[in-house]
Amino acid sequence: MNLLRPMWVTGTLAHGGAERHSITLMNRFADRGHQCHAVYIKDTPLQNQLARIDLRDGMTVRCMYARRFFDAESIATFATHLTEIRPSVIVAANGYALMYATLARIRSGLRIPMVATCHTTQLIGLKDQLKMLVDRPFYWRASCTVFVCAMQRQYWLRRGVASRRNTVIYNGVDTAHFADTTTPAVRQALRNSLGFADSDYVVGISAVLRPEKNHVQLLDAVAALRRQGIPARLLMIGDGPMREVIEARGRELGIEAAIRITGFQQDVRQSIALCDVMVLCSLSETFSLAALESMAMGKPVIHSDVGGAKEMISAGHNGELFALGASNALVDCLASLAQSGVARAMGVNARAVVEARFSEKAMVDRYESLLLDLCSRSLASGEAVNVESPCRLNAPEH
Repeated sequence: MNLLRPMWVTGTLAHGGAERHSITLMNRFADRGHQCHAVYIKDTPLQNQLARIDLRDGMTVRCMYARRFFDAESIATFATHLTEIRPSVIVAANGYALMYATLARIRSGLRIPMVATCHTTQLIGLKDQLKMLVDRPFYWRASCTVFVCAMQRQYWLRRGVASRRNTVIYNGVDTAHFADTTTPAVRQALRNSLGFADSDYVVGISAVLRPEKNHVQLLDAVAALRRQGIPARLLMIGDGPMREVIEARGRELGIEAAIRITGFQQDVRQSIALCDVMVLCSLSETFSLAALESMAMGKPVIHSDVGGAKEMISAGHNGELFALGASNALVDCLASLAQSGVARAMGVNARAVVEARFSEKAMVDRYESLLLDLCSRSLASGEAVNVESPCRLNAPEH
């Protein structure tokens, strides 16, 4: 068996989508015997604690402690770290981590294959556009850019964000972990603990309470359902800066008694399990892990038609799609799934779709194959100079 010495680089180790994705890959590669290393550029509160909780034992974790957007001292520290670790391949999440990793690699003199994973969807505002002007040359220098859905790949290639090789590897979820094993009695007990009846139509959303997740639109939709006589309840899984605004809107609509906000949840599975349907009405989304987790739990997902939503949801089969901002369409989708048995049947389909196309194992297999191939090509072309620790490390035979 051939093993790698990959180094993952992220801007922070806070729990955003890109960071969660990188941590999952690091852990799964480590489980397969690869010698994984983690670097993050900026420190934030509790990051060292988060890293120790989430990453496998024996993995090195190093912060560069950048004090500003461009910190030459941090790049120098990073270059020294590269020469000490001599990774066989570097995987950088998004443009900021890619910039630091590329500059550190140049400074170190090591010719290491570089993979960029792109988790952003679109340019919003002048600041994002200027940042992409900075990031784009670093993507050009990378051996490969991995996009998380076909829509995203098309969007960025049209805007000149490309590497020598550009591929799509869908996000994946652990289908064994995200499986609804709750019995009817447990489900009823979970609902009762929140003041929900078993006969209620419980609509869930699993997302940080931030403006771009558009929770207020879902509040309005639930209020509309209740006016139609549908016993809709809303479970918001998470917390965030919009909480006071959301609670105020609930009071304004007169549905505060029908709303529950869980606060931050380390494990969202029980909360998802007690829902009938999950919703994402985001203004911007790339390829939502939260949606895939809900689908793996056997829940149909109603998703705003943004990002790669069409690549995971087939309308009328495993969920529904509605046009961005179309509140009436969202209400209609929710009402159609409130009919007896509809949500349950779509939920079975949703689970099957994840098992067939979006499993974590399939994602890790594809990343492993890609990194091994890049390292093989690098060795064959004579580009790899870290000959003391080549791209492929021979593992002991079993």
